[in-house]
Amino acid sequence: MPWFRWLTILWFAPLAMAAQTISSPNGQLTLRAYVSKGQPTYELFYGNEPVVKPSHLGLELANFPSLLTNFEVASVDSSSFDETWKPVWGEKSAIRNRYNELAVHFKERTAACRDMVVRFRLYDEGVGFRYELPRQPQLDNVIVKEERTQFAMPGNHQAYWIAGDYDTNEYDYQITRLSEIRQRMPKAVTPNATQSPIGPTAVQTALLMKTDGGLYINIHEAALVNYSAMHLVLNDTTMVFESCLTPDALGQKACIRCPFNTPWRTIMVSNDPRTLLDSKLTLNLNEPCKLEDTSWIHPVKYIGVWWEMITGKSTWSYADYQPVVLGQTNFAKLKPTGRHGADSTNVKRYIDFAARHGFSQVLVEGWNEGWEDNWRKLHNYSFTQAYPDYPLQRLQAYAQERGVKLMMHHETSSSVLNYERQLDDAYKLMNSHGIDVVKSGYVGDIFPNGGHHFDQWMVEHYLHCIKEAAKHRIMVNAHEAVRPTGLCRTYPNMIGNESARGTEFHAMEGCSPGHVAILPFTRLMGGPMDYTPGIFETDISKVNPNNKCRMRATLCNQLALYVVLYSPLQMAADLPENYEKHLDAFQFIKDVAVDWDDSHYLEAEPGEYITVARKAKGSPNWFVGCVAGLHAHMANVSLSFLEPGKKYLATIYKDGAKADIDKFTADYVIEQRTVTHRSNLRIRAVKGGGFAISIKPLERGEKVKKVKK
Repeated sequence: MPWFRWLTILWFAPLAMAAQTISSPNGQLTLRAYVSKGQPTYELFYGNEPVVKPSHLGLELANFPSLLTNFEVASVDSSSFDETWKPVWGEKSAIRNRYNELAVHFKERTAACRDMVVRFRLYDEGVGFRYELPRQPQLDNVIVKEERTQFAMPGNHQAYWIAGDYDTNEYDYQITRLSEIRQRMPKAVTPNATQSPIGPTAVQTALLMKTDGGLYINIHEAALVNYSAMHLVLNDTTMVFESCLTPDALGQKACIRCPFNTPWRTIMVSNDPRTLLDSKLTLNLNEPCKLEDTSWIHPVKYIGVWWEMITGKSTWSYADYQPVVLGQTNFAKLKPTGRHGADSTNVKRYIDFAARHGFSQVLVEGWNEGWEDNWRKLHNYSFTQAYPDYPLQRLQAYAQERGVKLMMHHETSSSVLNYERQLDDAYKLMNSHGIDVVKSGYVGDIFPNGGHHFDQWMVEHYLHCIKEAAKHRIMVNAHEAVRPTGLCRTYPNMIGNESARGTEFHAMEGCSPGHVAILPFTRLMGGPMDYTPGIFETDISKVNPNNKCRMRATLCNQLALYVVLYSPLQMAADLPENYEKHLDAFQFIKDVAVDWDDSHYLEAEPGEYITVARKAKGSPNWFVGCVAGLHAHMANVSLSFLEPGKKYLATIYKDGAKADIDKFTADYVIEQRTVTHRSNLRIRAVKGGGFAISIKPLERGEKVKKVKK
């Protein structure tokens, strides 16, 4: 070995051998980073309790020697940061971003002498870390074969998980010990798959775990840009998770050009589950808003011609299935289905209902040519040509006269090139009609390249659509897209996402009663979800006699979701006629806000119950929602968040005495009480049930009444 390499080793020896330590601002969390047998390694502690045991870091490369071993610590940078920023919309009007940072510069002990930086940011409720690859001669255009990030668990924790899958997140959550994942792995939603296409112990992020000692741990990622989404593969003998990136059509996990930063890998931990729900760590790890003007971005409460198609009452397609050629087929001569949901008369009925009840927008699915293609056979949807029975211009004018807007729908069937070719024209059409929100969909296999929904190429496609939409002052609500990772901070026109099992499954396979009491701990860690709540008629056969499904949730559970499942985009998803049967309960959906000044998570246990109080943006009104999951729950709601010295009127919507998720889902009671900040409310929610409370200042002379139903 050359003499100068010996000098380098001696110079860096103290750093290479010593563990670099950083603590959270409140001192509760401690992280140690060091080199173990040449491998970059970290471990995390909550107080004196290990959260992550020694875990290795590194990148396996396809076209260069891998960045896994033969490292030493060359230098270390540390700093602190504290700011408060204001989101365009959100659960709170101001968010504090406070962390201590440690950047560890690892250098190879080889002739190549390549550099790799791992940057750790430690918050009071967790840590985010990422790889940073500087530009260097021995590392330029890089193909990542696999990211080898480990998360070594110190015990056989209870886990709340869904199967690893490169194309869908629409699973019902499993609750098992880590060692039981292999046995409980469900059949994948992906057609013809018998288990997770990644492996029998692969799970998706965000993953929630609970230790026997009562710690709650969440593993996810933040700022997913120009990289593929991460899954976790468990060694169920050692209880070590290792990252697994989504491959593209060629099997490559990521193609990057240095300098490059990977997304942040996040670990949140607390002995209080409410801390996780209240955390804004994922948002804080994203870059600040890149849009200069956000005045056009606004929350939306909407209804839509959607549930009747999901249940099978109506069809998306105008005509019975047959091959069509866009721009050449005379759709007026085709045989209509007779059940087309986007029929002008039916759409006007929804517009009139929205106008009567104060909803700002009406979503219409199945309005555009191409649905005879049956979602994905020919991939030939048009995004500018309407069916003969959907006069777009006249309907938009009809809506505007009534103070309502139409919401656009773009089902791409995952034919991404077809969509991108039409994207600018589609957005211009929206602009010409004053339509400012689009719901996009990605049902089906990726066409034409045969990749995956969560690979690097598709991740960039979703972001491309967001950026292009912003140029047209359009807000986007993407369904079947990659799970959110906090990018709505950077691009707040990303106003909604699905990316999980939503209400539609109640008309198909169903959801566990505990599902909505898990989602805030997992899927919603990355951003809001367009869950489409508000189903009042839970016997689907009453909507479509051929559909025998039943929704296992009470009416009051559905009301509570507008508060519990945060989103600035909220749909009243049921049919107008079902709301008209229960206008007293429907009043809560009309009243509840969609943007907030403040939020308080009052009580929570994943899968069992969540109770949330939120203060409406620019208003003295508060709203409370509670969902009960796998078991009934007696909530003790302290109203200490109210302003002292003031009296308020609380309108309570709660499960009735006979309420039951299998028989009497629409049994509810509405009552009113005078409350103050000293009040405590004890309210029982049945299994799969819940309650919702509207709280407003009590006006002089206003009477308190009790109404039972």
